[in-house]
Amino acid sequence: MSIDARLSQLNITLPDAPAPAANYVPHVQTGNLLFVSGQISAGPEGLIRGRLGDDMDVAAGAAAARGCGLALLAQARAALGSLDRVARVVKLTGFVNSTPGFTDQPEVINGCSDLMVEVFADKGRHARAAVSATALPRGVAVEIEAVFEIAAD
Repeated sequence: MSIDARLSQLNITLPDAPAPAANYVPHVQTGNLLFVSGQISAGPEGLIRGRLGDDMDVAAGAAAARGCGLALLAQARAALGSLDRVARVVKLTGFVNSTPGFTDQPEVINGCSDLMVEVFADKGRHARAAVSATALPRGVAVEIEAVFEIAAD
């Protein structure tokens, strides 16, 4: 089954790949690896802002992380032409806008990790970091970057 068919089966619609907000490119391919720049939490209504441990709970943070994952997939599709070219999700690095006492960053970033496994099955299992940040760009709740392995043609 193609990844587009899988997305349709899961009732997932990818957003347009967001344009860079500063002086960087959205993705870089080197060899068989695709590095996707950090994607900030956004949904149909715009940016998802908040601070975990203050005005946002873990479930809302995980939903924000899922939004980052959708943007990562949109960027990968824009770079590769098709998500069927993804051989594996190699690594996610997630940053969570959180208070000093908040320690559930892994559960928040699971919102993105779970999406990758939903879409790619075992090829979506990846290495990962989930890191606290005292602030993120534009006041968003989550930012996540990704590394994908590209299948040989």
